[in-house]
Amino acid sequence: MTQRKKLSSTPHSQSGRRSGSTLSPEEEDDLSFTLPSSSQVQKGLEKLTPLQVDQKAAEVVQYFLVKDQKKIPIRRADLVKHVLKEYRNIFPEIMKRVARTFDQVFGLKLVEIDSKNHVYILINKLEGAEGDPPVSSPSNPKLGLLFVILSIIFMKGGVVRENMIWNFLKKLRVDPGKKHEEFGDVKRVVTDEFVRQRYLEYVRVPHTDPVEHEFRWGQRAAVEVSQAKILEFMGELHDREPKSWTQQYREAHSTPSSQANTSSQR
Repeated sequence: MTQRKKLSSTPHSQSGRRSGSTLSPEEEDDLSFTLPSSSQVQKGLEKLTPLQVDQKAAEVVQYFLVKDQKKIPIRRADLVKHVLKEYRNIFPEIMKRVARTFDQVFGLKLVEIDSKNHVYILINKLEGAEGDPPVSSPSNPKLGLLFVILSIIFMKGGVVRENMIWNFLKKLRVDPGKKHEEFGDVKRVVTDEFVRQRYLEYVRVPHTDPVEHEFRWGQRAAVEVSQAKILEFMGELHDREPKSWTQQYREAHSTPSSQANTSSQR
């Protein structure tokens, strides 16, 4: 994505820091967890049977699959606390086996989208012929709604005030102030569900009265969504060649890794 403004602290931003030194129990758990060294892992494995290790890896796989049904990113702290528990001293080995299982059995890739807070997601590793990210076009109504919002953000340079999003959706007869037949509470879906799934960031704009927010692409979108397909979508919508948007076209056809790195830098 294009250069982004520095995030401000806000409860709505999944990646924003909390003011002061107050930490949630999950953050405290993660801070208390130190990644074991290779020698510590080896010692831990010596105390367990191969079957015990395989069973624990299978539990972690199941935990990821359940969470992935709602596209909820998984924190390492939650994984250690609720699943690994006494097996935390072999965390790297468990995760290596889990990643291999997803790769070989499910055709999924385990990705750490936030290396600072250690947050993981699963993505479909089956890419298009040109290497496009897995989500290249909407496959259901809710994804279609997300695709429209991501398109607006991308075309406007990576940051959009929420009023612009709401006004655009109203033109599509999707009023955030009314219950929608397909989406239900539209505002909740956009500002809560899509944010928790890390498709969007919903950030408070500093020094605004009344309070205003703006949207950015989230970390999951940077990994899963094809900017090139979004530009094609906009071209069809406006009956224009994608190349006519010079800046966006250049960005969309840069390397996938540079797209992800730009949008995940903080």
